[in-house]
Amino acid sequence: MSELGLVKRQFGHRARLALSPAEIRVIDDQAHAARTMWNCLHSWWQMMPKDKRTLADADAAIRQAREDLDHLAVLPAQAAQAVLKTYHRAWVNCWERRAGEPGYKGRFRSPMSVDIPQGRDLNIVRVHRRWGMVSIPKVGRVRFRWTKDLPVGKRANNENRITGARLVKDALGWHIAFRVQTLERAPKPHLGAEAGIDAGVNIPLALSNKDHQDHGRPPRLADGTADRDKWLTEKEKAKLLELERQAAHRKTFCKRGEKTSRRLQHTYDQIKQLRAKATRRALDWQHKTTTYLARTYGVLVVEQLDILGMTKSPAPKPDSEQQGAFLRNGARAKAGLNRSIVQEAWGRTVTMLTYKTARHGGRLVKVPAPHTSQRCSACGFTTPGSRESQELFACKNPDCGWTANADWNAARNILHLYRIGHVIVEVPAAGRRGRRAGKTVKPVAAR
Repeated sequence: MSELGLVKRQFGHRARLALSPAEIRVIDDQAHAARTMWNCLHSWWQMMPKDKRTLADADAAIRQAREDLDHLAVLPAQAAQAVLKTYHRAWVNCWERRAGEPGYKGRFRSPMSVDIPQGRDLNIVRVHRRWGMVSIPKVGRVRFRWTKDLPVGKRANNENRITGARLVKDALGWHIAFRVQTLERAPKPHLGAEAGIDAGVNIPLALSNKDHQDHGRPPRLADGTADRDKWLTEKEKAKLLELERQAAHRKTFCKRGEKTSRRLQHTYDQIKQLRAKATRRALDWQHKTTTYLARTYGVLVVEQLDILGMTKSPAPKPDSEQQGAFLRNGARAKAGLNRSIVQEAWGRTVTMLTYKTARHGGRLVKVPAPHTSQRCSACGFTTPGSRESQELFACKNPDCGWTANADWNAARNILHLYRIGHVIVEVPAAGRRGRRAGKTVKPVAAR
């Protein structure tokens, strides 16, 4: 492949399914059976001695369970095998220090999904411009939204084909995620310009050449508080506020330990749908923005941020006598800042830039984060008090006095660190493999 200048690339494409209520119930049952299969497999793995923890023994246990338990038999056999492969891969990731130990999947905490491991079972056909048809095991032919050209029919071959799919459910309903394998030319080195990127709240992505990327929505309200629903329209915000008030009112009639009423659960579902719509809009903006940056620039420089440390809770909630002092100390402002950071999803932006820059022949580089926002990019000095506000940077050096946007100043400093060689790591296209390499003790199940 490399001698011919061709490389294999795998990517996913997600489309919405158009299901009837009966089909939704069938797929829901399959998803619950897949989760139960995972939990049974986890119990079996912990119960068996090390010499019995083999794929052959686990496969025999799965087959026996599907014969003994009727509610597991609704899951197709190939989907059950996919659960075993996924579970074993989770342990391999744990042993190689890439993830923690796998555990049980809760009914309400875990996303519902069903795997279709073989692409030849899908029998995808395009009906017309907007819709396509796909075969789902034990469900039948189902319509899905055709939003991207797929290698099907005469366009499919050994190098460009659909290798499988996965059914996933969110608040907006069931979707199908196709796994596509294509053969394409290896990208030539990107000869574009270099740019430093500062991830912020007021300006989501501030670039060192002033090519700032903003999503056009104010991150804060008129009173200075963070806008939690900036991806919703005014009409949708009003609807969300009404639903939240209804849910709070109806919850007062529920006693502790009682099952949630259908009316309250329906209200919760409507809230989830609006939240999911906002998340999809934010994700769409991230994809479009990172694609533009990867196509435009040859080298992108970002900070090595400890996002988990930056979004830690300020302090335990104090007693009622100290509540006023606690809020005056800035805990409420810190909580609002944490929400804004989480909403911007800086880590996901870096992940997208990682594989998109590699796809277009560019590079993504990380540099140290300390003092990039306090240092003056014009004179190079770090003078206390120069960062006057969230938006304004005014150098207090008497010989300088340079004034600019604080995020733009930080982006210039980030690019300067790369140019003088202060590089932590050049992020590979493979992503975050080895991020847990600091562990020195193997998990119990691996000993």
